[in-house]
Amino acid sequence: MSLGAAEDVLKAPDLPTAKAKMTLFRLAGFTSLRVTAQWQGVEAAPAAAELASLRNVAGAAQLAGVRLYLSVYPRGSSVTPNTPEQRELFAAYLTTLKQQLPGVKDVIVGNEPNINRFWLPQFNADGTDAAAASYLALLARSYDAIKAVDPTARVWGGALAPRGIDRPGTGRDTHSPVTFLRDLGAVYRASGRALPIMDGVAFHPYADTSGQSPETPHPNSTTIGLGDYDRLIRNLGLAFDGTPQAGSTLPIVYDEFGVESGIPEGKTKAYTGTEPATTKPVDETTQGVYYQRALQLAFCQPNVTGIFFFHTQDEPGLPNWQSGVYYADGTPKSSLFAVRDALARTRAGSIARCEGLGLDVTATKVRFPTQGELARGAREIRFTCTLDCLWEVRVTGAGTNDTRLRLKGYGRAGVPVLASLKGRKLGSGAVRFSITLTHPINPGVPQMRQSVPLSLP
Repeated sequence: MSLGAAEDVLKAPDLPTAKAKMTLFRLAGFTSLRVTAQWQGVEAAPAAAELASLRNVAGAAQLAGVRLYLSVYPRGSSVTPNTPEQRELFAAYLTTLKQQLPGVKDVIVGNEPNINRFWLPQFNADGTDAAAASYLALLARSYDAIKAVDPTARVWGGALAPRGIDRPGTGRDTHSPVTFLRDLGAVYRASGRALPIMDGVAFHPYADTSGQSPETPHPNSTTIGLGDYDRLIRNLGLAFDGTPQAGSTLPIVYDEFGVESGIPEGKTKAYTGTEPATTKPVDETTQGVYYQRALQLAFCQPNVTGIFFFHTQDEPGLPNWQSGVYYADGTPKSSLFAVRDALARTRAGSIARCEGLGLDVTATKVRFPTQGELARGAREIRFTCTLDCLWEVRVTGAGTNDTRLRLKGYGRAGVPVLASLKGRKLGSGAVRFSITLTHPINPGVPQMRQSVPLSLP
């Protein structure tokens, strides 16, 4: 899984600054990053300063081993690309970005096209869905443009907001993701297009408020949150199954999910404005728990290939997002440590036990004793587990296969293990040393490595 954050603060005018910011990002445990490029409505290529900042963050990401996702979208609904000419400009803008950032393999097209903040009109004069048709036209043109530059790039569509009203004339014209996906599929089917429009779908499964636990389902509404995965899959299937575009098997990335925490008295000088009453921020302990729960849910959802927290660092304006694990001044919140541990356990496969999931753990950097070391009395076995592991070291007779010694232990993913057999009775003659690994939470097929026959002195 891609485990990261959506964070534009890492974009910088020079590479050293981007690298310094990337260090804080990596210290929080994130290994994937989503940044944005916002099309202003008239340009066929990004401005030089924007392109430079994106190159710097891409360079810093490469140096830090961070996978970079680029989200490209109109800056707001006033520049919605509804005409063929505007879509061509947007496609040219995308093409330049992809050519100038060849290391970026994941491009998200659009941002919350189901709400009027980013896409207008949402409805036609007769009340039918206008946004789905115009967004599909942009997504299809963008898909073709990106693939023409790099056929191996992954194009993510959607980036949908989790809720909407589905009624015109309310003063805030929006579509729910359920309706928008249904309409997007209908337009795609009617178009007769023989190619897909996306390789995966991006989604923003925000809870109703920061005070709502991530697993909360929404059975009586069209909202889709982290606890409504089955409904998301069902609607993707209804929209696209049976067409050239994958539906219920489509990879999903949650490219935005945030939980805001309250600001303690000693940090208020770093913030301005007033927190909206609807936000309902939580304390930092609860923020850490909710982020951990989000990781547990996403980890066990088969189609989900990534989750990005929004943000790593708080925005200083209180009407905006204070959902980071760092305060606005760059110092860590207490939730950082819980989040960092949860990210590590997710990468190691141990954040949750998932029905039907079996993880095979392999050993790397394996080193059994040599014949010379045995003659000198050295009896150490070294290895590293690719995931968290339960390990068993066995010493067996090379010809008889009789077990002479069995030693068990627990290993953390990526942390070297030293199994010392010094002082233990192994008998004499020819023996083999072996390591067997299984995952402690989601066990798959046990994996074994063994030595060549060696003679004990």
